[in-house]
Amino acid sequence: MKAMIASLTLLLLGGCASNGQAPWNALNPNAGCGPLSQEQQLSMTLADDMARDGKLHASLANLQSLPDNLADVRLRKAKVYRLLGRSEAEPLYRGLLGSCLAAEAEHGLGQLAAARADYGQAQAHLQRAARLAPTDEKIRNDLGVVYLNQLRIEDARFEFLTAMELKQSDSLAALNLVTLLLYQDDWTRAAELVSRLNLSPEQFSEAQARAQKLKTPSPVTAAATAMLK
Repeated sequence: MKAMIASLTLLLLGGCASNGQAPWNALNPNAGCGPLSQEQQLSMTLADDMARDGKLHASLANLQSLPDNLADVRLRKAKVYRLLGRSEAEPLYRGLLGSCLAAEAEHGLGQLAAARADYGQAQAHLQRAARLAPTDEKIRNDLGVVYLNQLRIEDARFEFLTAMELKQSDSLAALNLVTLLLYQDDWTRAAELVSRLNLSPEQFSEAQARAQKLKTPSPVTAAATAMLK
């Protein structure tokens, strides 16, 4: 179950890893932030497409053909390792702190902490990520998920609404807001939101199940799966 949760999180909570042989923490965090060559960009795009199709091992194999000192490569390796539930993800993210991808690194560390149900640590990382990239709807959504798991309802609502306004085509934050409304037993507003945004019956059932878990005495993983991948 923990491995499944780790693979689903973030993911935002969108979203978001190396073979573990390189000394990542010793690398200059500011290295590799320049533009990629056309060939490197094509390889990166192929790796991204494979990851989106769920072919995480193939995505990682393509990333391993690229130079290890590229920040974009290191970030993508960290994301793949996180989705695979591998321990290599955290040092890769930490190696990017203070770099051109610091916001993404904080986001990834927050997702890892949330997958462990360490919501205090997740909150700290995601708040820093939001300060670095305040218009990133994935970060705002995932911060809202952490607040929701902490039952900080108004803080969660604020983040979900922010994410929705930043990217209206993304239904993830809306789905999380429906979860929040159902947790509050506000079925009328939840139904209105589902209708207005054309959410599917399956999405509504998913939100309802998470809301019910939040009402249990130990809502450890109730909303973590709503974070970006």
